[in-house]
Amino acid sequence: MMVLVMGVSGSGKSSVGLALAKRQGAPFLESDSLHPTTNVAKMAAGVPLDDDDRAPWLDAIATWMAARPHGVVACSALKRAYRDRLRAAAPALRIVALLPPERVLAERLGQRRGHFMPGSLLASQLATLEVLGIDERALVLSGDKPVAATIAIVAQWLTLDPRHDAHNLSA
Repeated sequence: MMVLVMGVSGSGKSSVGLALAKRQGAPFLESDSLHPTTNVAKMAAGVPLDDDDRAPWLDAIATWMAARPHGVVACSALKRAYRDRLRAAAPALRIVALLPPERVLAERLGQRRGHFMPGSLLASQLATLEVLGIDERALVLSGDKPVAATIAIVAQWLTLDPRHDAHNLSA
């Protein structure tokens, strides 16, 4: 099974994704590692990426996913079109959406050091984020709880029939 852990910068997708991959014994991809250097430079300069910037990055993520029978990917996947593109590479994709309150995101980004994504881009990410459809096999979590608590809920959800969605759970 391929699992996408998604959300805006500071949502906890990397921490949750890595912990989930370890628990599942699955390969883990931090999708930021696949950004072209031009994308990293643009974001570091405080300029939001557009769809054209994201296209080769999404293709690289999709290639990684298609090459494996299972794995966990941490990726913002803010738009439905991006998630559909990834789902084409892994049709049974399960999505864990971490959607902490904006104040939590701002606090986390303010404490983060050494990351190319500045907190100044949070507003543009929130504006780009599209609500998940009920057909997206998604577990939507508040993302403001400890990683261990979140992983426990995600692991339980992953045992359910994949047609079961679980929007707006609090974990």
